Amino acid sequence: MPPPSPRRPLPGRVLGLYALATLDREGSVYGYSLAERIATRTDGAWRPGPGAIYPALQGLVARGAAREKKVGVRRVYSITPRGHALLRRIRDNMVGPRSGGPDLSLLWAEIAGTPDPGRFMLQRLRRQLDALDVFLAREPDARLGSGLLRDEAVAELTRAVQRLTTSPASPRRS
Repeated sequence: MPPPSPRRPLPGRVLGLYALATLDREGSVYGYSLAERIATRTDGAWRPGPGAIYPALQGLVARGAAREKKVGVRRVYSITPRGHALLRRIRDNMVGPRSGGPDLSLLWAEIAGTPDPGRFMLQRLRRQLDALDVFLAREPDARLGSGLLRDEAVAELTRAVQRLTTSPASPRRS
């Protein structure tokens, strides 16, 4: 099998990163269980098939971030020390006020062909708020701290509303 191309489409990268995080958390998984977990986490909106799952897992193996072991008819994947180090670097880069890289919302608005980028961004905000609400309602671990998380979300939204209503153009964060 040829090595995976260095620039894979976003869903493949998301699958690989999610698989790596799952391996870190669970110890080992097989492809079907990973696909089922993704379908559950996305409320069935995304159920990647074997043609997406296994190339992502094989990409992790090719990069030395995971190892594959045959158990009966299944291929079981587990994280390697190199995979732990990669995940740690990724997570370290995601911490902080401007973490996770640049906001690409306006680029996505253009890709989507929307005539009104502001409405596109408002729609994304609504989706994120809905996702937070569903998360707080469904996640057992989040319910324990959901009051604090909900309070923090309301405080952040209150600050954003204040910024939006007190100036004609919202200032950029520095």
